[in-house]
Amino acid sequence: MSGASPIQHVFVLMLENHSFDNMLALSGIPGIDAATIGDSNTYNGVTYPVAGNAPSSMPTDPGHEFTDVVEQLAGQGAQYPSGGPYPPIDNSGFAANYATTKTEGPVPPGQEIGDIMLCFNTAPQLPVLCQLATEFVVCDHWFSSVPGPTWPNRFFLHGASSNGLDHSPTTAEMLEWELLEGFTYPHGSIYDAMSSRNVGYRLYHDDNGPLEGRVSQVSSLHGIELWDVNDLSGFAADLNSGSYPYAYTFIEPNYGDVINGSYANGSSQHPMDGVTKGEALIKQVYETLRNSPLWDSSVLILTYDEHGGFYDHAAPGSAYPPHDGSSSKFNQYGFTFDQYGVRVPAVVISPRVAAGVDHTVYDHTSVLKTLETLFFPVLTLTSRDGNAQPIAGVVSTGPLRTDCPTTLVSPAVTEPTRAPAVDLAARELEPVPDGSSLTGFLGVLLKADSQMSGHAAALEKFQAVRTRGDARAYLQSVMGQVLAVKAQRNG
Repeated sequence: MSGASPIQHVFVLMLENHSFDNMLALSGIPGIDAATIGDSNTYNGVTYPVAGNAPSSMPTDPGHEFTDVVEQLAGQGAQYPSGGPYPPIDNSGFAANYATTKTEGPVPPGQEIGDIMLCFNTAPQLPVLCQLATEFVVCDHWFSSVPGPTWPNRFFLHGASSNGLDHSPTTAEMLEWELLEGFTYPHGSIYDAMSSRNVGYRLYHDDNGPLEGRVSQVSSLHGIELWDVNDLSGFAADLNSGSYPYAYTFIEPNYGDVINGSYANGSSQHPMDGVTKGEALIKQVYETLRNSPLWDSSVLILTYDEHGGFYDHAAPGSAYPPHDGSSSKFNQYGFTFDQYGVRVPAVVISPRVAAGVDHTVYDHTSVLKTLETLFFPVLTLTSRDGNAQPIAGVVSTGPLRTDCPTTLVSPAVTEPTRAPAVDLAARELEPVPDGSSLTGFLGVLLKADSQMSGHAAALEKFQAVRTRGDARAYLQSVMGQVLAVKAQRNG
């Protein structure tokens, strides 16, 4: 590890699907670039203004696939021409897209279209996030790496590229990756780079939630297996063990019930599940780190993979393409990766940073640039992280603070989700939607099962999955084996 900076441990907690304005515009933090009640979208002759009191959860899942984001940023009906350039951005199409898209399921009731423009009253509704953003550094120009969904954005966090993927993975793509032992980057992942340089990393997944939500996305990568991801229930013991030789720690939430598409009872803050359990997860991670021996030499970065379809007023700018020889066969829309996605919340938490607002343009690859700067400064994975800004308060730290809270406020009272009641038995008979997050998670299970059961047997079981009910039984079977492997290794 580098001796030049007092920061010797970088922790990242990445949650799901919220824009910066949706969560922090009404935080009251002085100096942030935030939407106001003067901002609005118009759809079908009706104007939908920015306002407060955003609902804790949404009745339907807002669209956030590549084509959705083009409309959201460039206006209703906008399309991306293969090979670019990206259409002119005015952030005018969020309401129209929410009212019409079916990429994530049914459209919302007409009277709820305007919910996509609403912002949380941050202090009462998101008290944990508000306290951290006030006590530490809030980054108000942190953009998602891709104007698209979860999977390519998380791939950028892990490797400064998505190897050309500009959409949620399909069954055919997952078969190709996972039967070849995982998603690969032309230049490798950050984990490959750290392993080759003997710099330690550790992975965690929130195990406090449904088994269906414990399939970790990071284990889709080549060289990382489901049993390599540790249960967060052991996080405190690990940090207080007297030996934690890991420069980088990445933490995933519990994604809830990914099988039926409600994401219920997870901690990812998915729009259909609500925010309270995610707030509890943030509190747990912060307090565990804050009260451990590692606190004085650590930074915790809290961010979100993408905006989830929610309105944000800040126009994302152009980005450096990875230029890493990415595969064109995973590039459905001919996207050139020269455009950032929508702005997302990000807070940098450490006793080495003073409270304030950082206006620097960051994206997820700034995490990689920070790791590279701290631990192996001659390395870059692609042109994206090579040109990214390292996080200023981490690389150039201030004096050690003694005023950081040891405990945080409690999350707000849980509100019931607004997802409409469904016939669960009928839901289980629905076909698995191709090109969805569920497809991706099933592919991760295939990868694990192919190593436990052999390729032929694993493929036969995977190809027998047709419905959501099949998917649930398959997940429970494979995860049962995975948990047994983890228990054996830990024992």
